[in-house]
Amino acid sequence: MAVNRSSSFADALHCVVSGVSAALSESSSIYSELVDLSGAEDTPHAFEDSFDLIEESLHHRKNMLQTSDNKIHVANNLMDMDQDPRKRLYFSDGRRKVDYVLVYHYRKRSSVRGSPRLSIISNGSYPLGVEEKDPEAGKEEPAGVVLDIGPPDPADGEKIMIREEFEGNLKDAGLEIEHDKETKVHGHAFIRLHAPWQVLSREAEFLKIKVPTKKSYELREDTGLVATMNEVWRKINQPFQPKVPHQEQEHSRTKFLSHCFSRDKLHLYNIKSKDTFFDNAIRSRIVYEILRRTACTRTCQTMGITTLMANGVYDSAFPLHDGDFHPTGQMEGKNDRQLLHDEWARYGAFYKYQPVDLIRRYFGEKIGLYFAWLGLYTQLLIPASVVGIIVFFYGWATVETNIPSQEMCDEDQNFTMCPLCDRACDFWHLSTACGTARASHLFDNPATVFFAIFMSLWAAMFLEHWKRIQISLNYSWDLTGMEEEEEHPRPKYETLLLQKRQRKMKNKKTKNEPERGVEESGELGKDKWRQRLLSAMAAGNPPGNEKLTWRDRLPGYLINISSILLMFGVTCSAVFSVIIYRITISALMAMSPDPEVKSNVRVTVTATAVIINLVVILILDEIYGMVAAWLTELEIPKTESNFEERLILKAFLLKFMNAYAPIFYVAFFKGRFAGRPGDYVYVFNDYRMEECAPGGCLIELCIQLSIIMLGKQLIQNNIFEIGIPKLKKLCRTLKDKERAPNEVVEQPSRRQQWHLDYDLEPFEGLTPEYMEMIIQFGFVSLFVASFPLAPLFALLNNVIEIRLDAKKFVTELRRPDAIRAKDIGIWYNILSGLGKFSVIINAFVISFTSDFIPRLVYQYMYSETGTMHGFINHTLSYFNASNFKAGTIPSVSGLNKDITLCRYKDYREPPWSSEPYQFSKQYWSVLAARLGFVILFQNLVITMSMLVAWVIPDVPKNISEQLIKEKTLLVDVFLNEEKEKLQLIQSLFSKDLTQEQKEELQISDQTSLPLQQSQTTPVPPAPAPASTAPRARPRAASFSQFTRQMSMSPRSDINQHTAV
Repeated sequence: MAVNRSSSFADALHCVVSGVSAALSESSSIYSELVDLSGAEDTPHAFEDSFDLIEESLHHRKNMLQTSDNKIHVANNLMDMDQDPRKRLYFSDGRRKVDYVLVYHYRKRSSVRGSPRLSIISNGSYPLGVEEKDPEAGKEEPAGVVLDIGPPDPADGEKIMIREEFEGNLKDAGLEIEHDKETKVHGHAFIRLHAPWQVLSREAEFLKIKVPTKKSYELREDTGLVATMNEVWRKINQPFQPKVPHQEQEHSRTKFLSHCFSRDKLHLYNIKSKDTFFDNAIRSRIVYEILRRTACTRTCQTMGITTLMANGVYDSAFPLHDGDFHPTGQMEGKNDRQLLHDEWARYGAFYKYQPVDLIRRYFGEKIGLYFAWLGLYTQLLIPASVVGIIVFFYGWATVETNIPSQEMCDEDQNFTMCPLCDRACDFWHLSTACGTARASHLFDNPATVFFAIFMSLWAAMFLEHWKRIQISLNYSWDLTGMEEEEEHPRPKYETLLLQKRQRKMKNKKTKNEPERGVEESGELGKDKWRQRLLSAMAAGNPPGNEKLTWRDRLPGYLINISSILLMFGVTCSAVFSVIIYRITISALMAMSPDPEVKSNVRVTVTATAVIINLVVILILDEIYGMVAAWLTELEIPKTESNFEERLILKAFLLKFMNAYAPIFYVAFFKGRFAGRPGDYVYVFNDYRMEECAPGGCLIELCIQLSIIMLGKQLIQNNIFEIGIPKLKKLCRTLKDKERAPNEVVEQPSRRQQWHLDYDLEPFEGLTPEYMEMIIQFGFVSLFVASFPLAPLFALLNNVIEIRLDAKKFVTELRRPDAIRAKDIGIWYNILSGLGKFSVIINAFVISFTSDFIPRLVYQYMYSETGTMHGFINHTLSYFNASNFKAGTIPSVSGLNKDITLCRYKDYREPPWSSEPYQFSKQYWSVLAARLGFVILFQNLVITMSMLVAWVIPDVPKNISEQLIKEKTLLVDVFLNEEKEKLQLIQSLFSKDLTQEQKEELQISDQTSLPLQQSQTTPVPPAPAPASTAPRARPRAASFSQFTRQMSMSPRSDINQHTAV
């Protein structure tokens, strides 16, 4: 009964289809005109393809309905797989693994009311064959049959044809495809891709992927004291190691040789199962390489999935995660994602080492190198933090015995200082700045110089150590000898190059061809031109070797230069605006009648200005990131690596300037151009330029650096990383709800893994992650002389940052494509440049910002007792109060005495000198000492850094020895293999020759003796080729060729001729 009912439904559906086809035949001319306007030549064929698919679906439905047990079998990929979650990573057959997923948005155009609901689509899926019943009150209402009869929008029709051609080319490349069933009016369709063993082995050979062989050797074991120390260290580190299965095997003393995969040498590899020989990361990378180089030559002039995604043909493409990340309880049954979540992506695992090998196996070498670099950087921050804490506590312990601080806090000396502002500010005593002086000594003490030298050497040691770690990882990850992979052009570069060629072709046609033949020949040659263009692009050799020249990029370069200069101007304007704020607020608060407000002017102004600076930095950081991406697009880089490098350089320049401009101002410019009493420098003719605090600018630099560093790490690196992805996910969810129709759609009992992964945020690269750490590295190294606690705060931040990034990669982002990389790229050059630049910056901070050099000069040149007694008086100059300009002297003095002389911090001649208020000899002595210290510090530190780099070899000794040994063993393996081949061939030939010799002896016995002795009797010609033919066969190149020749040799003919 069910079969008859279904067959009648099929007949009715044929009637519906025929009616629709009749309607479409009448409107085909209209639609073809629309297609011609859109530029798609082959779009009308979509109707024929659609009806072919409809008929194929009906035929398949009839075959499926005719079953023996009257049951309907449907290849439904939304089956309930709660019993085995791993089945959610496979095709509907449960055997073929999903290696990659493509997603696109579809829209159905019309619905016909009829009997049971049926989806007929144009992407090759099978229709649903299950009769649906209304769950409400058991009513049987005819459901709507949705027919995808081709969208009226030419753009959508062209996308359909592009997808069909692209997926057909993927099938030609060997990939297996499974489609989703479009059960909604419109929504997202998922295409699953699977690479069988033939494709995997072929692509692995092309990509030269190294895999372990059966040949192994034992690593050299340490003996004596070294072995004992290594064993003790291993036991100490045991609690900090992540609990990852097979980790002991990876760190065992047995090492398997690795060699590039070859289909001719399958017997060398330990292939237990073809399904698991290549891990998921390698499988997805192989599929991605196929997707990236597959071209569409018939429907469009594009090549690769990236171009199709840029043109909106596909929404996204990504590999699948290895199931859910929630733990299952048993360590052995956990997948790699669950292991990463439990042993890496939890804040409770902050004290453990990172499972770098597992990270690399799951995410690929590029992401594995990032987390290995971040882990090494965080580990080396521990000794830097310890030394910084020691320096800080040294300053705290010696603050009571510091003579300059005691002199500033001594009220008996009674240094009367000049007013800090005009009219509103009064004369003041230096002893009121006692707290600032004591706080300044915490960071401005002799240990600071040692710490600056230590951090410069630390930066050099960090870079050298990273080079060793990087080479060790390349060896353990089988990246040694890896060649640079050829990259495909970016979509924008492809588009602009295509437009340039089309303009050239158009101009050439208009010049060389008659006007009549232009239209006809252009239409006839268009497909031929497309084929030639795309085939040449796929081969990496464009026709005519055409490329975008500097003339094509000149407008982009000009916009880049002018925009970067404009951004620098914006940053400087922001810093200048904060300076104006500080000056005006200081003047306004000084006019306040409240004594408490007056006493807290400097603290209030400094704190609020730094907070404003922090807010401006955070806002401009986001703007500069978008501007850098826009400017890089204008340069039209050819490949993704070129695009990434140029983007990194621009973003780093803009963000570096943005983050460090306020700090550079406080360190090197504040108070340098303020003038002196009676000759101050004014801004807008009303406000005096600000001066440093009585204790020096170093304490203000410390406050500025600490607030910006901590605020940037706390807000931008942590809160933004947590909040922004969640906001993006919420926006995407709301957007999908708005696009979805208001209809009741059946949902599966359990969502598939590709649905869950699509809801995650797409991976956008490692540039933001690296940029955060590089800016932090600048805070740690550049101005570390002013803030010795910077490494400690960086360490605390990185401990959280590692787990935060891990949680984001494991739980909140789609799985990235596994990309091979031997190093961290341009980031190493930036780190090296920052390390060298930090030597210069720290030298100038110690020389010009701190009082270290003036104290040394006074103690060894001007002190009568050789101590620091009298240093404060030595650094203060005299000014005659009668020399103040009119209107600038305080109207009322609160010191209750007539002030004739006041002091200010500078090295100038007194008013009773022959050259009043000019720079004194002490000023020039201190300046010479400062410049001399800069030169000495730079040369000393750079020489020591070069010595460190020379002492520490780039390649560890054990790695170099193992590389040499592996090369020797591989040569031995291949030589033995060739010897075995030759022995096998010789043994086969010897058997063949002995058999033929026996035949020749039998023939000679049957021949008469006179014939043998007669020399005039002609020799039969046949035996000679029979005897010489086997001797020519040892020249075969391989055993397979030899066996092929043996099978083709006419043995029966040889015996027959010999008998004659």
